[in-house]
Amino acid sequence: MGHQEPHIDLSPRVSDTIRKTTCYMCACRCGIDVHLKQGRVAYIEGNRDHPVNRGVLCAKGAAGIMQVNAPSRLRAPLRRVGPRGSGRFEEISWDEALQTAVDWMAPLRANAPEKLAFFTGRDQSQSLTSWWAQQFGTPNYAAHGGFCSVNMAAAGIATMGGAFWEFGQPDWERTKLLLLFGVAEDHDSNPIKIGLGKLKARGARVIGINPVRSGYNAVADDWFAITPGTDGLLILSLVHCLLKAGRIDLDYLARYTNAPLLVNEDPDSPENGLFLRDAQGKPLVLDRASHLPVAFDAPGVKPDLAHGYRRAGITHRPVFRILADRYLAPEHAPEAVAERCGIPASRIRALAAELARVAFDEAIEIDQPWTDFRGTRHAKMVGRPVAMHAMRGISAHSNGFQTARALHLLQILLGTVETPGGFRFKPPYPKPMEAHPRPHATATPGQSLKGPHLGFPLGPEDLALDAQGNPQRIDKAFSWENPLSAHGLMHMVIANAHAGDPYRIDTLFLYMANMAWNSSMGTARVIDMLTDTDPDTGEYVIPRIIYSDAYSSEMVAYADLILPDTTYLERHDCISLLDRPISEAEAAADAIRWPVVDPDRDVRGFQSVLIDLGARLGLPGFVTEDGSPVYADYADYITNHQRRPGIGPLMGFRGDGTETGRGAPNADQLARYIENGSHFQAHIPPEAQFFKPWNSAYQDWAAGLGLYDSPQPYLFNLWLEPLRRFQLAAEGHGPHQPPDHLRARIKATMDPLPIWYEPFEQSAIDQDAYPLHALTQRPMAMYHSWGSQNAWLRQIHGENPLYLPTNLWDEHHFAEGDWARVTSPHGAITVPVAHMAALNPNTIWTWNAIGKRAGAWALDPRAPEATRGFLLNHLIHELLPPKGDGHRWANSDPVTGQAAWFDLRVRIEKVPAPDRTQPAFASLASPVGTGPATLAWKVGK
Repeated sequence: MGHQEPHIDLSPRVSDTIRKTTCYMCACRCGIDVHLKQGRVAYIEGNRDHPVNRGVLCAKGAAGIMQVNAPSRLRAPLRRVGPRGSGRFEEISWDEALQTAVDWMAPLRANAPEKLAFFTGRDQSQSLTSWWAQQFGTPNYAAHGGFCSVNMAAAGIATMGGAFWEFGQPDWERTKLLLLFGVAEDHDSNPIKIGLGKLKARGARVIGINPVRSGYNAVADDWFAITPGTDGLLILSLVHCLLKAGRIDLDYLARYTNAPLLVNEDPDSPENGLFLRDAQGKPLVLDRASHLPVAFDAPGVKPDLAHGYRRAGITHRPVFRILADRYLAPEHAPEAVAERCGIPASRIRALAAELARVAFDEAIEIDQPWTDFRGTRHAKMVGRPVAMHAMRGISAHSNGFQTARALHLLQILLGTVETPGGFRFKPPYPKPMEAHPRPHATATPGQSLKGPHLGFPLGPEDLALDAQGNPQRIDKAFSWENPLSAHGLMHMVIANAHAGDPYRIDTLFLYMANMAWNSSMGTARVIDMLTDTDPDTGEYVIPRIIYSDAYSSEMVAYADLILPDTTYLERHDCISLLDRPISEAEAAADAIRWPVVDPDRDVRGFQSVLIDLGARLGLPGFVTEDGSPVYADYADYITNHQRRPGIGPLMGFRGDGTETGRGAPNADQLARYIENGSHFQAHIPPEAQFFKPWNSAYQDWAAGLGLYDSPQPYLFNLWLEPLRRFQLAAEGHGPHQPPDHLRARIKATMDPLPIWYEPFEQSAIDQDAYPLHALTQRPMAMYHSWGSQNAWLRQIHGENPLYLPTNLWDEHHFAEGDWARVTSPHGAITVPVAHMAALNPNTIWTWNAIGKRAGAWALDPRAPEATRGFLLNHLIHELLPPKGDGHRWANSDPVTGQAAWFDLRVRIEKVPAPDRTQPAFASLASPVGTGPATLAWKVGK
């Protein structure tokens, strides 16, 4: 007899049911197949039919099973019975919890709605939460963006009607050169990995520009180890080189940007720096044929980039001439910026030459006719195959708004935005800032706000100020301190509320915003603010805190009332075109989550809880005329809510199930989404695929889908006129004037052309005493703090060393296993160190959000996350060092209020190894206790 091989089942049955939904382990929102056995999650894999990930799934997504089974899950509503921070709670019923919340909030709505501050974390159904806050009437609402990348979003929308990340993507199929600026691995990771694979397969080049060479930068063909905070210097030097060489797309600039618009250059005029306009208010360009000024969108106009025009004794020059004069100046030459950037002048020149060569010598054409908004018919779509992508690395600086604008200027000069091979918008973008609302912040007792909280001021008259010029919002968003704070300033809420500046609040309502740990600048100081009491009354300075989370995070211990959320596989969610869609450049797309398993705890999805609270409070839109609830729960809201007639949270299967975008609510809509893999796509017609802001076919398609109410083509803003309006106010023009102490800063930072200035914190400290830059990055296997209590992901990142470049490692004689004390102007930490050669020589860094406070997240107090993990947050202050002028300035971008996490400067020294990282906080008492040492279970037989 021959040898008998054992029989091995190579395809074991892993489930008896597969349910398709949307991942929540990061912001990619990939499609997933959830395998169930006997009603329990057994396995998660990627959905091969999903437009975002096409079956690809990362470690985070696969580890979602451990989120659903995590010992740290909250189990029931909780009421604090000990001091804040003690972790002493009692379980209460949902009726008691909701009634408690109503008892606290109802008097505020009736008498002072602004005394409720409602702020939410990342990717948290902002379409619903913002509408709820608007109906409540509080001006104090925003979400996570002010922490993360509002500079990127605001600069992109203000400059070109869309930005990186959710708003657009490289043309992965056609680009030949990709530049990555400040991109970490946690955001958009699966689509970027898929895209990079396509580029590598085609032989396209990838260049990483980042102080840290990890992740995507590690697989790049070239790497520029730039000094943190100097990206804008490098970018404007590239602009200098391209202008000097004449390697820019003049036709693109003349047709699609405001480069030819005529600017008032009379320094004595109250309209100095504003556009020349016709009687209807349309900006004018000089027509090359008639040599007369005409409206920019006049049919057949050929805009002139070179020549000016005099009217009423005032010279008006085109934006392009002003731009060229500025950036051709010697101060932008590579030799002038090389030392500060940490990049040799020869490499800057070589990069500029490579950009020009690929953009112009390797241009591509698509045989697809199209018609622009002036009525001109184009036989082909011409592409510049250079694409760029950027994220928090250039955003989280106090100069980040202008740096992001500089990057968009570089893209536009090359003609690489919305052309084949370049950067492409994803619906509902592009959408110019004028198409966004203005912010609303006037609170009236017992009434809703007149409009949405967040938006884009077009001038000083749109700021959120009271009659005396004081900020109307607790975070001072949309004030003279941060005029374009399109996402709010979440990092300033607790500090301002504690200081009573501009006023005190009564109730702080937070959803998945871990302000007692990794979501705060200066964690220990914020904890003190949360627990501080009034010496006269003994009451907490912030009287009430309501918090919702799915897990026992650090913030739970500091709340007075806990509303426990479900995990993402146990609830409905809506990934909406009204909020943060999952569109691709060639199709609008949205998605849902739905309860693929039932909770085994007394928890409720926060969105349904919020709808219940809205009904109990009698908020408009949440109750009928007889006071009964409009919506039974969030699923009912998703199905039946209409933001405008025919426009609801989801675009698919509307009306009778065949209508897309616009249509009446359909009772079967969610069922149809589930049948379709929990997503829906509406493809853009071929003629509308590129040149979207100016393409008549795209504008008509977008209006038909409901993205706009009517076509609204626009020009890219190289010269950003709203910024000039704020400068004019600071110069003394107009009825709305900033306070005197802010005039110089507004004039210096709100330049209508992109500029670079030294980050505020480093200009305010002794840089010789703090010579190093300190950064954090989010790892690919973690996202915010959501995954660092996950049993599988902890095996990848259970602790985080501080990475040091070779020069510092050798200079301080570090060896493996050593520790260092890191000191900033605001504090000190003692942490383990590790050597990393691929690092800017003046930069140290670590992974973010790995470190945990002992006792939180159901982890053992001796877990490595608490003993060898740490945060750089302890070294950062929400305020800049005192300037001696009597004012404390927010550690933020002065234009948008973006938290300037990455301006941190430090020094290091070698110290003996302690028994754990410092500072060490007392272990929290957890309402869910400590999880088992080994987390294991068996699903099915």
